[in-house]
Amino acid sequence: MSASTFSSQRVQATAQNLTAIGLETLGYFIQPVRILRDYRLPDLRFDMIAGLTVAAVMLPQAMVFAFIAGMPPVTGLYTAILGSIVAALWGSSRQAQSGPTNTHSLLTLSVTMTVATVGTPEFLAAAGLLTFMVGVFRLLVGVTRLGALANFVSDAVIVGFTAGAGVLIAINQLPPLLGVTIPRGSGFTGTLHQVVVHYADIHWLSAVLGVAAILIIVILTRIDNRIPGPLIAIVLSAAAVALFGLEAHGVKVIGELPRGLPPLTKLPLTDWSLMRQLSTGALAVGAIGLVQTTSITRSISSLTRQRVDSNQEFVAQGLANIASAFFSGFLVTTSFNRSALNLQSGARTQLAAAFSGVFVLAGMLLLAPYAAFIPTAALAGVLMVIAYRMVDLLEIKRLLHGGRGDALIMATTLVATLLLPLEFAVLLGIVMSLGRYILRTSAPQVLPVTPDPGYKHLAYHPGKPECPQLAVIEVRGDLYFGAVDHVERWILAHMRQNPEQIYLLLRMQNVQVIDISGIHMLEFLLAAYREAGGDIYLVKVRGPVYDRMKNLGFVARLGEDHFLEEDEAISHLFYHVLDPAFCIYECDVRVFAECQNLPRPTEHLPIPRAPSLDLSLPTLSPAELYHALHSDDPPLVVDVREPREFRLSHIPEAVNVPLSRILERHGDLPRDRTLVLVGRTSRRARRAAVALKELGFEKLVLLEGGMLAWENADLLTAVEMTP
Repeated sequence: MSASTFSSQRVQATAQNLTAIGLETLGYFIQPVRILRDYRLPDLRFDMIAGLTVAAVMLPQAMVFAFIAGMPPVTGLYTAILGSIVAALWGSSRQAQSGPTNTHSLLTLSVTMTVATVGTPEFLAAAGLLTFMVGVFRLLVGVTRLGALANFVSDAVIVGFTAGAGVLIAINQLPPLLGVTIPRGSGFTGTLHQVVVHYADIHWLSAVLGVAAILIIVILTRIDNRIPGPLIAIVLSAAAVALFGLEAHGVKVIGELPRGLPPLTKLPLTDWSLMRQLSTGALAVGAIGLVQTTSITRSISSLTRQRVDSNQEFVAQGLANIASAFFSGFLVTTSFNRSALNLQSGARTQLAAAFSGVFVLAGMLLLAPYAAFIPTAALAGVLMVIAYRMVDLLEIKRLLHGGRGDALIMATTLVATLLLPLEFAVLLGIVMSLGRYILRTSAPQVLPVTPDPGYKHLAYHPGKPECPQLAVIEVRGDLYFGAVDHVERWILAHMRQNPEQIYLLLRMQNVQVIDISGIHMLEFLLAAYREAGGDIYLVKVRGPVYDRMKNLGFVARLGEDHFLEEDEAISHLFYHVLDPAFCIYECDVRVFAECQNLPRPTEHLPIPRAPSLDLSLPTLSPAELYHALHSDDPPLVVDVREPREFRLSHIPEAVNVPLSRILERHGDLPRDRTLVLVGRTSRRARRAAVALKELGFEKLVLLEGGMLAWENADLLTAVEMTP
């Protein structure tokens, strides 16, 4: 193949890959076409009923959430309309419902008030820009298919943050509930202090309306939680204001809402200074929204058995926030309570959530004149109930009893939410969650494994003796840069504690990922074992891991034949790698099934160890020995293996004098002839040579590579038939 042809093929392959990526990305944006194409008319009635039910709850919620965000009440309705419709049409979950939520409303206020004064046009513009930045962030996460990153943030962050946000909302609603005016932004402790200081200024009529709203919601919920308690409480309080003229007695109202479609807003998209100021908050809000969306859609799909595409959900959330930003709204995310209500109300497709937005629009257009009578104290009462429900005491108790790590993350996030700016509290919880994950994955289990009593499976048996020659170690985790130091230190420590285990069988079925750091670690271990006279073998290596090893050159360095099959690995190492003399004469444990048939001598013999085998002896290759045996003065071939090995295959005319007999100083061998010592490999023959040297034998030669080398050279062997 010419260089130009190869280059052309690479260009074509790259173009095909880019086309595939482009089509997949485009697929995220044509989701409404798929939803409408597959829509069935029998679902329409169920979706409209569910949409109307959710709208009845969302309409008052939208206004109170705008109240939390420091925004005009109508902006909450705009957010509900656009968030519901856009997120539904581009989402993948059939029951998820989006729009303004309590936590994101509080985040809108917390982040935006750092750059502008609440209630000013600059505040509204900054809130819109924040919403746009969050939308772009979530959209990019979706189209780049990075949605899986949300899975690395613990649910404990959400529980802690939501509970802390609930407490903050309740504290912040005390002034409007009691009819007290205090500066915004006083913080958790500052707001409490101001309420106490202004105790004498409480407007008792407003407080009565607020407490009455709370009681109405609580009573109706106990009767039937499907009754829209917040809507009824707001309607009754507004009716009281209108009928008795309470506004003239100092009760504050939200004022008449504008009538019309959400207006287009001009955003300060070129104000780079403002963008920099909002960037940290946008990152925190974007991240917490991704985690919330993942958690909520996962919970719903566990009930409906629907497979939800997280990346499609993030695209939907991104587009919904961008639309909300341009049409006078604020932050949008998935609501757990409204999603659950949507599911309970019989929603069958995404259009149910879209219908809820349409019904909120209709309600706003029809009821806008009557909103002028809604007292802010009643809205504060509704928010008090919502805030109370945000503190999930049962889940907090489960976390406190479920494990130290999750409990610490939850508690830290909760306290930080109360005491720190919310964006930093969110980021702190996320960083702690990721840090815990990194710490856990950076110390994977590394365990020595041995056969079970039936010799069928290898498993971790604490206290059970290991093979003196072979370490069988299982790595239960990925070999990436954060984990390799732990794995390497453990294996090297095990090697130092068992210096005679010069062979390592590494089981890698639980290694899903390996990077260049993992390859470097394996190369270092390989050098250490080979320097000790041993080697490393791998078993159960997953396909992608093997491919990475091959691409990075480790397979060539280790050798293809060192990747073994699980069922044959021990047998292969026992018969072709381990030292049988050590197994027979020095091993008491007999770990493997293959060890059980080894002869057991009555007493241990002084087998020469590796350090004493550095004796310089002449060697013959198999071909050289073959020619020497056919010369005028042939040497005597002495096979030092066990009789059963000798009978299976040996060099013609060889005599069998097992190593055990040589060590016992038995075996009549001529001292005047050249003796060629043969073992399965050279190791046992070298041990025999040391013993014979001590007995005064001088004419000693080793067959290089032993019988394995002889057989691999396809030279003639003899077999003894047993009767």
